Amino acid sequence: MANVVGEGAAGGSTRTLRAQGALRAIAADRASTERLRRTLEQALVFAGAAFAALYAPSTDGELLYLAESAGVPRTLCGVRDSYPVAGRAPVAEAHRGRPVWLGPEDLAAQAQSRRVPSRAFFLAALPVRGGGCLLAVSERAHGFDADDRVCLGLVADAVAFPEPPAATDGADLPHGGFSLAMDTGRVRVDENILELFGLDPDDFDGRVETLLGLTVPEDLPSLMSVVEADHMTIGDRELEFRVLQPTGPPKWLRLSGRLVPGGEGRPARLVGTVADASTLRSDITDVARVQRLAAALATAVTVRDVGKAVVAALRRPLRADRIALAELEGDRLVVTVLDPPEPDAWPALWRAEWRTEWPDAPVRTMPTLAAALREGRARIWPAGSSLEETLADVGPGGLAMLPLPAGHRMAGACLIGWDTPHDFGADERALLTAAAGLAGQALMRARAFDAEHELVGMLQRQLLPRRLPRLPGAVAVARYLPSTAGLELGGDWYDVIPLPDNHVALVIGDVQGHSAGAATLMGQMRTALRAYAVEGHPPDVVVSHANRLLMDMETDLFATCCYVDIDMEEGFAWCVRAGHLPPVLRHPDGRTEIAEAEGGPPLGVIRQSDFPMSPLRLQPGTMVALTTDGLVESPDIDIDEGMDRFARQLAAADPAHLEPVADALLGKAPRSDDVALLLVRYDGMAARPLRESWTVWRVPQAVGHARRFTRRTLRSWGVSENVDAALLVVSELVTNALVHTDGQVRLDLTLVNGRLRLAVADASPRTPVKPTSIGWEATGGRGILLVEAVSAAWGTLPVSGGKQVWAEFVLRH
Repeated sequence: MANVVGEGAAGGSTRTLRAQGALRAIAADRASTERLRRTLEQALVFAGAAFAALYAPSTDGELLYLAESAGVPRTLCGVRDSYPVAGRAPVAEAHRGRPVWLGPEDLAAQAQSRRVPSRAFFLAALPVRGGGCLLAVSERAHGFDADDRVCLGLVADAVAFPEPPAATDGADLPHGGFSLAMDTGRVRVDENILELFGLDPDDFDGRVETLLGLTVPEDLPSLMSVVEADHMTIGDRELEFRVLQPTGPPKWLRLSGRLVPGGEGRPARLVGTVADASTLRSDITDVARVQRLAAALATAVTVRDVGKAVVAALRRPLRADRIALAELEGDRLVVTVLDPPEPDAWPALWRAEWRTEWPDAPVRTMPTLAAALREGRARIWPAGSSLEETLADVGPGGLAMLPLPAGHRMAGACLIGWDTPHDFGADERALLTAAAGLAGQALMRARAFDAEHELVGMLQRQLLPRRLPRLPGAVAVARYLPSTAGLELGGDWYDVIPLPDNHVALVIGDVQGHSAGAATLMGQMRTALRAYAVEGHPPDVVVSHANRLLMDMETDLFATCCYVDIDMEEGFAWCVRAGHLPPVLRHPDGRTEIAEAEGGPPLGVIRQSDFPMSPLRLQPGTMVALTTDGLVESPDIDIDEGMDRFARQLAAADPAHLEPVADALLGKAPRSDDVALLLVRYDGMAARPLRESWTVWRVPQAVGHARRFTRRTLRSWGVSENVDAALLVVSELVTNALVHTDGQVRLDLTLVNGRLRLAVADASPRTPVKPTSIGWEATGGRGILLVEAVSAAWGTLPVSGGKQVWAEFVLRH
């Protein structure tokens, strides 16, 4: 490591020299309690890292625990709080003295067996003196270049380990100190804390729930987010909350804590202090205020989260009466957060011009604010300042405007107003300036996150059906929910495909993985299955064709699917499974069963695969439920137990209303994976079609035979109108099929709901073309024009390698 650093320094890189200077300045500040964090932050500044962390060995030497971190939340990078020293994770490899540099391809290859970042990250793990390692993650397209690596080496040489977490918490607690075991909820507290809570030491049972029960109910959620292990990550936590008093108003207390891993076999502990904050006006020069805001903004994902964090950090410390935070989009301010949110708390002009939903306002309507945005620095106007009415009523006792800079542009603005005259001190100005810079950067990051989230949602919506078709004799509803982990696209899909002869194909599937590649493949598979189904192939052939297509695409991903072809007239279905969950049937009497449908392998695994068809019998009122494993499987529930629970939930559902049934099923989903759900209630067709078919033999009298068959059939059905036109159409379509195609020709007649359909199927896939013009001497080409002229509608459909040409007549009753 020293050689790498030495070469970089000798090269005279300006960035390297600046990094060395910054690290020396931090090292010289021995009184700082944030020296380690500030040192790690230099990896963000000079090496372009999005996340940097120091891992130190635990006391027993079994684990490497996360001692400190800086940058984006660690969960976005896929790293853990601790790793086994003897493992093969990059952290452990670096601890053993070997620097590790990994790109997205390397991380993808290791993602199946190791807990490493799974997105397009570059990862660096460098050993540090005394054991442990520096871990850095970059999201930039080129990763860590030569200068970045030199700067990371400087940071690795500069970090100093804190004391490893003690094996026990038997040491004496400091004044106002506590130690909470995260697994049992047992807590050791200093007597001063009990006094703050109004408890006698002899009456305290050592349970954290006892202390939580004395807090103001409104403050309990934020306090629970700190003391619940599932919501904690390594690092500092600080918040203020209120406890109830026997008499008088609640008392404000301030909790400062840190989650410390206990090592293998021992629980993690939350250690810290609780102090009285009820009589203290917040010290706005205290670095802790800015640190808390920075910590809150680091975990703020959306633009609204950023606004809420800014309001929480500024309004109460500044004793402000109102705060507005808005994004700057072009020449308009788009309001993100108003606190208080009630319209009556804001000027009447705002309510009249911006309406009650507060969408946006032109900057030009507030020249003073526009000038402050151009200057790019915080502005403060005391009581009595001459301001346009739009701003004056926001803070009649004083107004502060914070431009929120992000790089070389303005991300937005924050308005803070007071009703009574307010004295602005130097400490407040310092807090406002620091908060503006932090909020601007966070706002731009959150805006990018929101844009990415919208892009992901739009792409996902485009890949799935926009709406489900109306079905003859059935009702269908579908739901899709993405995973709550990250923004990666899922591979789950569903489809409902109307087919000829009142058949409907139900499809649900899942492509392996969560990525743009998986989503793209999902769209391709959905399109392929729909195309093969519409061509008229039977279910097993449709799935087999899709399997061969996926094999030919030479992708590393595979897909599962379940395909159900339902005959709406007969209430009979064929089911084909390719490595997917079987359908669940809810019968009219409330019984549910998991269909015993044979299954083939997933698509894209074996080229020559059999996909057997299994029959399903559907009585009117039967509900068919198809889902993906995200709804029935989780780390705590295996798939068989999940399917049984899914069947029980369907048994208790009301099939008359499928929309609330689908919502209720998804409301109970574990959501560790994306979820697709398709529900279909088979009601049966109210009017059964009349059908007759005729095989047209290639004999000289073939057209005459077809006409006589048609006439007899229409007479038996009681059809007396449009008979001559129907016979003309039969003559033309049968003639075309015999003259222009080879193989078998079939004539089908269908009558349903006053519509007569004539269809002629042949073995040629070539669609007949309507001529644009016909001369007087032409001997052919008039047939399709005649069909179009005498029928209400006509068209062609692909049917098992051939086609079907059809025409319809509307009959009067």
